[in-house]
Amino acid sequence: MEQVCVGVDIGGTSVKLGIFTLNGTLLKKWELETKPKNDPKTLIENIGRSIKEKLKEGGLTLTDCVGVGMGVPGPVLPNGYIEVVVNIGWKEVFPARILSDFLAGMPVALGNDANVAALGEAWMGGAKHYQDVVMVTLGTGVGGGIIIDGKIVPGKHGLGGEIGHMHVRESEVEKCNCGGVGCLEQISSATGIVKEAKRLLEKKKSASRLALLEDITAKDVLDAAKAGDALALEVVDTVVKYLGIALSHLAMTVDPEIFVIGGGVSKAGDFLIEKINEKFIYYTPITENKAGIVLAKLGNDAGIYGAARLVLG
Repeated sequence: MEQVCVGVDIGGTSVKLGIFTLNGTLLKKWELETKPKNDPKTLIENIGRSIKEKLKEGGLTLTDCVGVGMGVPGPVLPNGYIEVVVNIGWKEVFPARILSDFLAGMPVALGNDANVAALGEAWMGGAKHYQDVVMVTLGTGVGGGIIIDGKIVPGKHGLGGEIGHMHVRESEVEKCNCGGVGCLEQISSATGIVKEAKRLLEKKKSASRLALLEDITAKDVLDAAKAGDALALEVVDTVVKYLGIALSHLAMTVDPEIFVIGGGVSKAGDFLIEKINEKFIYYTPITENKAGIVLAKLGNDAGIYGAARLVLG
């Protein structure tokens, strides 16, 4: 029987799981509800129980599985300790130990979900065949992951890849969810795009078709920009300006081979990538030999791919 590994992506509402061959072929994927919250031991044991069941359904046993990787939505220290994960109510826990004990000592690896997703894209996604990768996820917030020599760079305090909380705008007055001010997440996330559009509409309400909409979404803004709406294009220019600044700082720090852009906002496709690239080139005049920028390919499966790769070392 061919050996397999398992990837687990724990989110605020659902847990995504997948069984993979060791060369990255996804054999089966499924989901569980993230329940119970505030009780990591019970949730992790539920995950372990589900893994056992799905392996059995596939004619596999625990001995056929070389290990399990898990991505969690919070900072993970190098020793596997999690101080807090707010949206699932975890505090002061070693999740990998709990799962390993439940699965009879099976190797379990743990990482931050954004870092793990970046590893997935580097393994089998938009950055396949690259060893030095920075992924930026533009969703409700802005996340990220840094891969150097094929390995996640989590940092000594679990803050590696927290791209969304890089300070980029001095003029910002509102506070970010992290407590800071002027974070990239406040501008270049889906939430930030809507906020930027509303701010501009207050000054130029008659200048955009967005003024006709009751509840503006980031997709509305990006679609309007693609259609040539002047106000929407101004919003996008602001969004990609600060994203370009952040990418330039990353390029001057870790100099990746490639940047991968994912998350819901990335569905704007090549239109968005071209805009980001223009700003990135502008803010990195030091050389023409620099990282490319591409779209992520794995979508919501990036986390399970990366988690599976995590356990393979």
